[in-house]
Amino acid sequence: ILFLVYSAMAKSSLIEPDGGSLVDLLVPESERAMKISEAESFPKLTLTKIDLEWVHVLSEGWASPLKGFMREAEYLQSLHFNSLRINDGDPLVNMSLPIVLAIDDDAKLRIGSSTTVALLAPDSHLVATLTSIEIYKHNKEERIARTWGSTSPGLPYVEEVILPSGNWLIGGDLLVLDPVEYNDGLDHYRLSPKQLRIEFDRLGADAVFAFQLRNPVHNGHALLINDTRRKLLETGYENPILLLHPLGGFTKADDVPLRVRMEQHRKV
Repeated sequence: ILFLVYSAMAKSSLIEPDGGSLVDLLVPESERAMKISEAESFPKLTLTKIDLEWVHVLSEGWASPLKGFMREAEYLQSLHFNSLRINDGDPLVNMSLPIVLAIDDDAKLRIGSSTTVALLAPDSHLVATLTSIEIYKHNKEERIARTWGSTSPGLPYVEEVILPSGNWLIGGDLLVLDPVEYNDGLDHYRLSPKQLRIEFDRLGADAVFAFQLRNPVHNGHALLINDTRRKLLETGYENPILLLHPLGGFTKADDVPLRVRMEQHRKV
């Protein structure tokens, strides 16, 4: 259970985002056509489905203060210290999971000396650009060992995502040209951090407690959620709001499908 308790001095009812301001990497609509035209001339990389989900995470500020896929200095901070400081003097923020983009030898060769690349969705439409890029070695064994504390076989994300990926990582500043949508009938549930902040203010929340899950809500979940709300009320908060936060990306192969889970969450 995560507690987010807010100061009256904040600009809204919420605490400040990590790094002090909420990152928004989506190009303004008025500039979109020009940026898309410019991107057509850049070397192009095709993203996997999971890469595209990370673009979504970064674009809306879920990983603030990160403004793109990690360069090597950011990657090593995350990998070795589970935290991140973008620039000297910036606040130190929690960042225990490296957010990186892997490329293979052929892609590295195609990029050559270019400092900018265009990113294509799996269906080949242009999604974003990555500027001021840095390419560095993808030491997979170290990444796996430090992230999971083990190199034993059988970790699904390791075997399905990391091991088959390229031998290089590319980092840079991300500029998203087209909002990431999945067109699966569930996009209306996918509120951005900015939209959530507006909604919490509209509801008059003086505290927000979040529960992240990858299963249908069951009795144990409900007990935790209700007990948390009760304790917040006893502490003196008048309108604590629950943020139920289902995982919609990579989950176990035998997990209940997202569409079924969302219908259950809605009814519960």
